[in-house]
Amino acid sequence: MLTFLGRSNRMCDGISRRSFLQVGGFTFGSMAALSLPQILQAEALSGNPRPNSHKAIINIFLAGGAPHQDMWEIKTEAPKEVRGEFSPISTSVPGIQIGECFPKIASMMDKFAIIRSIVGNSGGHDAYQCLSGWPRQHGTAIGGFPSMGSAISKMKGPVHKAMPPHISLSAKTSHTPWSEPGAPGFLGAAHQAFKPNNGGSENLTLNGVTLERLQNRKELLTGLDNLKREVDSTGMLDGVDSFTEAAFGVLTSSKLAEALDLSKEDPEVVARYGDGKPYKYQYDGAPTCNDHLLLARRLVQAGARSVSLSYGRWDSHGDNFGLVRHHGPRLDQAVSALVQDLEEKGMLDDVTVVVWGEFGRTPRINDKAGRDHWPRVNSALLAGGGMKTGQAIGKTNRLGEYPVERPIHFQNVISTLYHNLGIDTMTTTLNDPTGRPQFLVDEREPVEELV
Repeated sequence: MLTFLGRSNRMCDGISRRSFLQVGGFTFGSMAALSLPQILQAEALSGNPRPNSHKAIINIFLAGGAPHQDMWEIKTEAPKEVRGEFSPISTSVPGIQIGECFPKIASMMDKFAIIRSIVGNSGGHDAYQCLSGWPRQHGTAIGGFPSMGSAISKMKGPVHKAMPPHISLSAKTSHTPWSEPGAPGFLGAAHQAFKPNNGGSENLTLNGVTLERLQNRKELLTGLDNLKREVDSTGMLDGVDSFTEAAFGVLTSSKLAEALDLSKEDPEVVARYGDGKPYKYQYDGAPTCNDHLLLARRLVQAGARSVSLSYGRWDSHGDNFGLVRHHGPRLDQAVSALVQDLEEKGMLDDVTVVVWGEFGRTPRINDKAGRDHWPRVNSALLAGGGMKTGQAIGKTNRLGEYPVERPIHFQNVISTLYHNLGIDTMTTTLNDPTGRPQFLVDEREPVEELV
């Protein structure tokens, strides 16, 4: 862990932008200093191609399972015990309506696609399936299937040595599966998610230098170079593996730190995203950190290939409509700002944004004005990635119980995300620990309406 100590404003998860920047994901004690030629040789031997383009994904997990019938498919003809309290609003695409809590997304619906008929939900209360396409229990005998971020890390490698390809911004949650970063599965620790601002008791302060004393980039990099030389001289870097080697490369550059520093962002852009405060309905889940979506864009722009985050706590067994009234407008502001931001920076065709949870909610409203778990159908909001947007795909029945038009499997959505990254799920395999090739998903065809 690398920690810079100083003073400034606090980010939405309680960590200040300048006063407490931690860069995590590695352990000191077994790292080796490699020259640039040696690193390039290691990359060549690993089979990771030098990237010619930079495709990326931002995976926004709605922890707890968002109510599909209160967001993307309002059931106006359902009886009152199902109907809910929200009205549909028209969007910029004729014939498509969504929930009233999402006016900003509605105004730019031509940039989005909605899937209203996702099936194959495992029912697990975690992010695992949204990050990998697989139920958590599948493939345990071989170490589990890797998340998309880990698979991308293995197949594509880093865009820049100073920027990890697979990054998780998911804030720590009391219900820990909701902050799942995207497990590497059988690919091993070398391809696990890098977690900036990760807490921990073993922190390395940069020779006691605070950010107030680091007046410019040159001074910062000089301090890091001195640190690297000191570590090299102790012999601590013997026997390094590829993960700690990559982590040390990250820590000897300011690229990641700069991407995480929102004080370097245009204040008007920061204001457009908002901060998601005040936080409510958080309980054991994630806060509504709007600035995490801005950080995701900055990380992708700096070279990350996959950024995941957990947004809000949507497990609405009680007061479902109050929760959606709180979370919905905040999500609406952040996601619309993200898509607008990506378009303005010429990144939207290369970056896929997906917004979804682990399952839907029950059609019938319970006696606590809540909706319970409903794995029979799920929904997703997508944008970017060169997809055919401005459409709503699939439809559930009058009560929102199950698809009656175009059921789409969870894994077909994952296949689409891989497709947008230039990865053919029909032919691509990764070898498990036994040497047996494994397909990335079983349902390997992308959603044809999107590609």
